[in-house]
Amino acid sequence: MAAVVDEPPTLDPEREALWRHGLKVDWVGFVLVALWLGFLEIVLDKGQEDDWFNSSFIVICAIVSVASFLAFVPWELSRDDPIVDIRLIGRRQFGTSFLVMLTVGAILFGTTQLMPQLLQENFGYTATWAGLSLMPGGFTSMTMMIVAGRVSRFVQPRYMMAGALIGISVAMYHFTNLTPDADFAWFAWARAYQMAALPFLFLTITSYSYVNLPPGKSGQASALINVARNLGGSIGVSASQTLLARREQFHQARLAEHFSPSSLAYGQTLKLAAANFARHGTAAADAQHQAVAWIGQTLMNQAAFLSYIDVFAALSLFALLLVPMAFLLQRIDLQSPDQAKALH
Repeated sequence: MAAVVDEPPTLDPEREALWRHGLKVDWVGFVLVALWLGFLEIVLDKGQEDDWFNSSFIVICAIVSVASFLAFVPWELSRDDPIVDIRLIGRRQFGTSFLVMLTVGAILFGTTQLMPQLLQENFGYTATWAGLSLMPGGFTSMTMMIVAGRVSRFVQPRYMMAGALIGISVAMYHFTNLTPDADFAWFAWARAYQMAALPFLFLTITSYSYVNLPPGKSGQASALINVARNLGGSIGVSASQTLLARREQFHQARLAEHFSPSSLAYGQTLKLAAANFARHGTAAADAQHQAVAWIGQTLMNQAAFLSYIDVFAALSLFALLLVPMAFLLQRIDLQSPDQAKALH
């Protein structure tokens, strides 16, 4: 690593001071944060699969995670050199950036899983083609990163953050126009719309979170921002999958209410479907069974589409509700050398 990475000369005195006074590691804090995040990840990953708190395993993991967190916070606040300086989250600038990054991670990772899942399960795409539908979003994000860098020289970070959140909300709302006949181009453009606003948000968060930090806290700030993104991603994936399953059950129940022998529409549809199967060589008795199965499968597909639309709508609303948080950020002097250095 030393052969390809040049460290700033200012780090040498800091390293020498650490070795001179003895390198101390907050092992208790390390164990507590590992238990907290480790068991939280188990709860988030296995919760939907094990029916959440109806599972004793999930309950035990949740108790360990909560207990570790409750012990971790006061322990870290009482340390002079904590392994995670959570005091930074209490600062107005950094705390706002941390919370927004947490929620952005939830939206980004949640949709990154939902879209290929939707394409493979409901549109019959292969894993390769489902992945390729995400590719235009990557190119869009890369291009807009250059634009975001230019814009940040003239626009206050609070306005960039608010505008980006509104853009993400609109992009997620676009996903609610989902229809069974949507093609590859529709999904590719929808992903590109979503990714267009993210560079403005990431640039604002990753740069503005360092403004006015105490000396020597950049490493801690970087670690916390990364934790916020990854933790938010885990929460977003878990919450999206749970909401998806719950809404699919809801829509199945509501649609099934109209599929009864007393329903004229159901009876007519069943008759036409059975006749269609019979015309294609299916025996009369089997045609009736196939028609019932086809109607049931159609119901399942429609419930799935409606549940995905509900999740995308929820994510859109979630992003919109975050917009006021952007104005918690203080105005900065864009012409100030120190501020400009922090932002660029």
